Amino acid sequence: MPFGNFFICDKFCVGEIHEGVHYDWDKLFEVMEILQDFYSKDTQFAYISNRINHYSTDPSNWTKVEKSSYNLIASAIVIYNNSTYMNASIEKQFTNLSIKRCMSLEQAIDWILNLNEFN
Repeated sequence: MPFGNFFICDKFCVGEIHEGVHYDWDKLFEVMEILQDFYSKDTQFAYISNRINHYSTDPSNWTKVEKSSYNLIASAIVIYNNSTYMNASIEKQFTNLSIKRCMSLEQAIDWILNLNEFN
């Protein structure tokens, strides 16, 4: 997509937002609609935010996703520096969804694949 790359897997999607983008609700909504179509309305899925670039996001997006009809069950945020860790910590406060901060993409994938909802 023009604002990021998204890699859709069987149970999860990895998103990598481009440098300098403001990842607002309109962009997130566009991604969530594509994921909902891919996974179908009956399939639960997870999202991994691989934060390799610096970009801004609105933490209240999590509240909107949680209140939506999407079947997102959890998210992992891969952090690479202290500011990303702080932002992820703030974002966790805006939702009851399970959000895990991870130090690597491999750790995030392992955590997602071992969620009780998928086993």
